[in-house]
Amino acid sequence: MPATPSASATPPTPGVELAALLADRELGLRALTGAGERAPAVAVHAVHASEMADPSPYLLGGELLLTAGAQLEADADAYVARLVAAGAAALGFGVAPVYEEVPPELAAACARHGLPLLEVPPRTPFTAVARTVWRLMAEARTRELRRVTEAQQSLAAAAARPDPVPALLRRLAATLGGHATLLPAGGQDPGRDAGQGTGQAATRHAGRDLPPEAAGALAALLTRVGAPGGPATATDAAAGWQLTAYPLGGEGQVLGVAVPDRTPGDHAITAIAAVLLTLLTTHRPAGTEAGALTRLLLGGSPAEALGPGPWHVVHARGTGDPQALAAALGTVLVDARGEEVRLLAEREPGPLPGWRLGVSAPADPGALAGAEAQARRALRRAEAARAPLARHTAGGLDALLDPAEALTHARELLAPLAPEQVRTLRAWLAHHGSWDRTAAALGVHRNTVRQRVARCTALLGRDLDDPDTRMELWFALRTLDRQDNSPVT
Repeated sequence: MPATPSASATPPTPGVELAALLADRELGLRALTGAGERAPAVAVHAVHASEMADPSPYLLGGELLLTAGAQLEADADAYVARLVAAGAAALGFGVAPVYEEVPPELAAACARHGLPLLEVPPRTPFTAVARTVWRLMAEARTRELRRVTEAQQSLAAAAARPDPVPALLRRLAATLGGHATLLPAGGQDPGRDAGQGTGQAATRHAGRDLPPEAAGALAALLTRVGAPGGPATATDAAAGWQLTAYPLGGEGQVLGVAVPDRTPGDHAITAIAAVLLTLLTTHRPAGTEAGALTRLLLGGSPAEALGPGPWHVVHARGTGDPQALAAALGTVLVDARGEEVRLLAEREPGPLPGWRLGVSAPADPGALAGAEAQARRALRRAEAARAPLARHTAGGLDALLDPAEALTHARELLAPLAPEQVRTLRAWLAHHGSWDRTAAALGVHRNTVRQRVARCTALLGRDLDDPDTRMELWFALRTLDRQDNSPVT
């Protein structure tokens, strides 16, 4: 059953195959029982060293866990089972000084659970393994970025050809080493030969032929995404092929791709093609998308340049490609210059992997300034709740108070604090008093957060452990945030 991607999808940075580490003679790593034939295909995305009896709570998935077994439990099977459940890619065991050899019960447990096990010789520091992984990852990322850049240039060149849509599909399929399909609005994929029709009423195909099972799964995926209210993107796998579908322009057209092996750059390359196909195939009145950008550059206002809408303002934070995010939302109106990616879309977004989204209420072009503030506040609610998406909600406490009185109270309450203290207080409250998460959000040490919050406590003369105080301060910060010249950003 096809499903939308989850947050546990493959990280955007290419991993390092265990085979590359085993081939490094300077490291001298050796694959033991438990690695088996799976080892060369396993990708490592991080290195973590731990002597804890249970390091699984501190793993994100994809790590090569290094240990000398200082606190190895007697029940090696339970230890390995927890690592597998946490998504560890492999276990590296350093022999000496604790153990002279890898414990046989640990090797047997790795064999039972299919966890690759590597022996790290005494002469190889764990830091040497970590540095090698980072170096290989950097090299892989450079190669992938070069591949994406070259693909962008070739796709743009294909889009400039006399018959751009089939040329673009052929170039996309060749770049991915797979298959590409463009399903028209309201279309049903009738098979490989449908692309012989004329105009946009026919389904177009390019690239390698798919086995019947994969072709059927891709057709079902395209129909699902193209249906009204369908997901922003969806993935599936069939007959050894990885399948993905992207809606184009919010009008029912869908781009589908199939690859035998998905790489981190494939999504970015397909997103570029999706944006180009949106501009080439979507019928829009001369007041939207690229036309809107042109008129704005020539001095027009948003209300004059955009169509009637309704429009959704979206604020996003994440680790993904902003252009891929724009393609998933069916828009080319994206501003990725700041810490937050801002977008303007006609289609109401749903949750997307790798992103936290704040979405405004539907707005006409003349109300975009207010929608901008709504999206910004919604994103902060999403971050505070660690939710993938938050939408603007009207009413609540805001509707019960006079805006002028609420603003006066907020300014008086927070007047003793400097802008940096206000920013720290906001982040600390948004992360429910977590020192570590606040420090990570601000890019400072956790002790710095403690000192700033202690100073806020002294300046405000309030008990910040009191939930009533926290609620009042949060409401005051949100009130200031609604003002265009607020010091809270």
